[in-house]
Amino acid sequence: MSAPQSYPLLEGIEFPADLRQLKETQLPQLADELRQFLIHTVSTRGGHFAAGLGTVELTIALHYVYDTPHDRLVWDVGHQAYPHKVLTGRRRQLHTIKQDGGLAPFPSRAESEFDTFGVGHSSTSISAALGMAIAAAQQGSQRRVVAVIGDGAMTAGMAFEALNHAGSLPVDLLVILNDNDMSISENVGALSNYFTAALSGRLYATLREGGKKVLRQMPTVRELARRSEEHLKGMVLPGTLFEELGFNYIGPLDGHDVRALVGTLRNVRKLSGPQFLHVVTRKGKGYAPAEADPIKWHGPGPFDPVSGTIFKEAATSPSYSQIFGQWLCDMAERDPRIVGITPAMREGSGLVAFSKRFPERYFDVAIAEQHAVTFAAGLATEGLRPVVAIYSTFLQRAYDQLIHDVALQNLPVVFALDRAGLVGSDGATHQGSYDLSYLRCIPHMTIMAPADEDECRQMLYTATTIDGPAAVRYPRGTGPGVPIAAEFTAVPIGKAQIKREGRSGLAVLAFGPMVTSALRVAERLDATVVNMRFVKPLDEAMICAIANRHSALVTVEENAVLGGAGSAIAEVLAAAGIALPVLHIGIPDRFIEHGSRDSCLAAAGLDPVSLGVTIERWWSLQEHPSVRSVSRA
Repeated sequence: MSAPQSYPLLEGIEFPADLRQLKETQLPQLADELRQFLIHTVSTRGGHFAAGLGTVELTIALHYVYDTPHDRLVWDVGHQAYPHKVLTGRRRQLHTIKQDGGLAPFPSRAESEFDTFGVGHSSTSISAALGMAIAAAQQGSQRRVVAVIGDGAMTAGMAFEALNHAGSLPVDLLVILNDNDMSISENVGALSNYFTAALSGRLYATLREGGKKVLRQMPTVRELARRSEEHLKGMVLPGTLFEELGFNYIGPLDGHDVRALVGTLRNVRKLSGPQFLHVVTRKGKGYAPAEADPIKWHGPGPFDPVSGTIFKEAATSPSYSQIFGQWLCDMAERDPRIVGITPAMREGSGLVAFSKRFPERYFDVAIAEQHAVTFAAGLATEGLRPVVAIYSTFLQRAYDQLIHDVALQNLPVVFALDRAGLVGSDGATHQGSYDLSYLRCIPHMTIMAPADEDECRQMLYTATTIDGPAAVRYPRGTGPGVPIAAEFTAVPIGKAQIKREGRSGLAVLAFGPMVTSALRVAERLDATVVNMRFVKPLDEAMICAIANRHSALVTVEENAVLGGAGSAIAEVLAAAGIALPVLHIGIPDRFIEHGSRDSCLAAAGLDPVSLGVTIERWWSLQEHPSVRSVSRA
């Protein structure tokens, strides 16, 4: 498939106001052009792909019918929002998305007034939109509010909490379920469109509301009518649940029929109260490879749009995710108690092989991090050894469950924290910047930060030997290339390791992947380097011993410097009455935006060059007594 060189209709649209000047009969052509533009543009740099192809017609229809940005349009997750970015003034910049200094990977309030709510984690749209709708009502504004939720986000409890609240209020809110997990046949589509038109029309709404008023004085007849209506809808429409939550259910509607979408949205826009529109779309729509394998094409790198070949850089060593996946398979072979759990991140967390080899011990709980953690706790109470594979940024969503359901009961749950530290192109919403800070204050937690590939494997094994909760946090991508031992060797709990003995009087206490960078700096400064390995429990004896024979310390971690591992070391020194200069280096007190992982490290001052400059400058300001003369014993 070759992308056209020009897009006659699309090139005339800078903002939705231009879109609304088109004739309705032109919208199918615009949808074709927009889809081809997305295929061509994303193929050059990569990015979120399949979900956006599925929302082309829906995005066009929404901006055509609603007066955005006056009317509020809230997207969930953001994977599906590329067409929205194209139609709202960012078409010429789309090729920069997720790149250094380019467009944000998800809707961002700082980027455009059309991005009414910043997103990245799922299932927030309905709550945010409800807040906007209530604010509009209190301010006497006639603006409309629409939440578009999909891409699995309806599996999260937060979405149903918001639906339950919204359905109990007399608020004008439209929730659109972008159902992209099922196909819709031609016959069913026609039937669905018929019911959709009927249920969204004014006649149905008038009869429905008028009938309720009449029947309010006749309880027995009212109950019979209610049951009859529910029975009829239950036979032809999957909307009974949403009706029970207080919404007027409309659908399902073919999400790729742009003119039917426009007609339905025009009807819905005139209705009062909570409305729920069920739209069925197909991920990857219009690009055969993505339709056939939407998981593979969720977020591909650059690819050849004609052949469908995704260009991948040759891997020099396995990624940490792959190391985890292999470890889990190996552990499951030897320990029947091992169970793997993921909140909808099978591919990203390296669990594909495990899910195939041990299907009865693999649980994808969907986008439900809170449930994942408490589910693991329940398994652990019965003697199993659950391993929760979860991104650092997503564990934040289950913090109460981590404390209340796991740690408080001292249950042996292993948390494999992938994408810990700076992840790169997914930006601020996905950076794993805080796990060391929010984990180390929890009693019973053991926290490990491997410096290399083999240490990661051995620490994961060590976590299964601990009679309590344990977390192993590792970064995105590959490690320094250390060979991985096949056998398992438990790491001594709470014991650090001196990697380099220096004579300058400076010691660098490093955590996780920062050990490799610290060793580079230490060569120039003749500094001691300690691989701390454990954030909790800390090797307090090692810390005090190092402090007593060095004149200054530097702590380095790929975590927020506030409240992080370096702060823990400072607490140890203070408790021991040891006073000496200490420099804490970590992620600064600001959000690190999107870019490559290397550029994010540089922005945080954690790349090897910046790290060296910072340490050398600070060290040059300190007094340098000979290391041999320093003693605080």
